[in-house]
Amino acid sequence: MISRVAVVPHPPLLVPELVGGAVAETAAVRAACLAAARDLAAHDVDWTAVAVDPTGPRTLEDVSGTFRGFGVDVPVSLSERPSSVEPGLPLPALVAGWLREHAGARSVRVHLVPPDLPTADCVSFGSRLTGRALLVLGDGSHRHGELAVGRPDDRAGPFDEDVRRALAAADVKGLADLDPALADELGARGRAAWQVLAGVPGAWRCARSEFLVPFGVGYHVAVWEA
Repeated sequence: MISRVAVVPHPPLLVPELVGGAVAETAAVRAACLAAARDLAAHDVDWTAVAVDPTGPRTLEDVSGTFRGFGVDVPVSLSERPSSVEPGLPLPALVAGWLREHAGARSVRVHLVPPDLPTADCVSFGSRLTGRALLVLGDGSHRHGELAVGRPDDRAGPFDEDVRRALAAADVKGLADLDPALADELGARGRAAWQVLAGVPGAWRCARSEFLVPFGVGYHVAVWEA
């Protein structure tokens, strides 16, 4: 039964080798994510993870890959002894592997769900997840302010505030009530993963939460405990 959850984003900027001279500007997001991952590893060294990717639904485990497609050949693996190499490993799986290695976990089994997975199906999927430690990977809106990817959208702030409030209160109903259509319009690719979390059984409390908005993208970090 899942009894600890870490919620993190999965941007390439978490990996220092990929950001060139912007290591200092990205340090706060990186530190928050590593702290959440290390908390999860202290609870259990074998993780279950859920993330959103167009290649879903599928599950990845015991494989290795590289961030070469994002500019630098930084190898990562989903376990200490991967059985195969998968070229083009999706970004959320690469970040899950990078966090696993830097947090000292032994393995991470990554479930990828499609970005358009309906809320009810997300919640149902969450109710069937197994393991003790769950890593939830997903980014908020990329339409915050002048640094927005594409055009800024005034709805980005209220949307990510709803997400922030729900995570800080361990409010599964608040996550389940997020509007998939609005999330899609705002580029909030983490919506389906957060709604999978909404279906995980348990009486939850939030141990810590942060919300950061570097470069016009909202990044949510939280740790829940049963």
